[in-house]
Amino acid sequence: MMSVRKTESSRQPYHVIHKVPPGDTPYVRAKHVQLVEKDPEAAIGLFWKAINAGDRVDSALKDMAIVLKQQDRAEEAIEAIQSFRDRCSKQAQESLDNVLMDLYKKCGRIDLQIELLKQKLQMIYQGEVFNGKPTKTARSHGRKFQVTIKQETSRILGNLGWAYMQQGNHVAAEAVYRKAQLIDPDANKACNLCLCLIKQRRYTEARSVVDDVLLGRFLGSDDPKTINRASELLLEMEHWDSVTLTSAAVAQSSLEDAFVEGLDKLMSQWTPARSRRLPIFEEISSFRDQLAC
Repeated sequence: MMSVRKTESSRQPYHVIHKVPPGDTPYVRAKHVQLVEKDPEAAIGLFWKAINAGDRVDSALKDMAIVLKQQDRAEEAIEAIQSFRDRCSKQAQESLDNVLMDLYKKCGRIDLQIELLKQKLQMIYQGEVFNGKPTKTARSHGRKFQVTIKQETSRILGNLGWAYMQQGNHVAAEAVYRKAQLIDPDANKACNLCLCLIKQRRYTEARSVVDDVLLGRFLGSDDPKTINRASELLLEMEHWDSVTLTSAAVAQSSLEDAFVEGLDKLMSQWTPARSRRLPIFEEISSFRDQLAC
């Protein structure tokens, strides 16, 4: 049986065995050098040739950026995508954004992460994602599944909230997490919201959120990692009595006002002038006043 399998494998085309595209173009040569010869530096040079020759530019730019990241040259990868993404198709832009997000994280560019996430939210609002459809097919660990506009919006808001957390802007993070939970609540974002409230010394509210997680009121509440995290958050609050906002929170009021004003300015750009406005944002609009909660 083993010999039969070897014979069948030997009959397969070279590009199938080595999982490289067929042909002899700059992009194909770059993939061969990357995957077969395993020479990343040479592959980067060949990807550049493919881009300049207009050969599979969508794939060449994305693959080159990934190899640059692997070589600890993330800043170069960012510059390459920003400089050449206009040569790529419209269909490739979302994939390039995902690569950029990873690169920003690697470089610690939280400001750019936030800017990109806000741009993605605006694109959703304007109906410029999913090709105007209510769902898209996503892949994870080889498995395909459908993602709705609601889920995608909540996911991006969750990432935006976490980025604000990394900045130490807990007021902004709280507002975003509350908005995300109104759209598509889950236990992970609830735990992050709880952490935001703890950082602001609003322990009574934080305890209420984490209790809901432990009582199984959110999707994912039964996940062992989530249960452990919620329990740790609860322990963190145990030595505090129920307290109200202190002078520290008063000092944050101007920051909160500035953030809410910023959200209002962003949302004011999301006018319903376009007929492709998606229904989910009709729901979000009704909750605008709650963003500052």
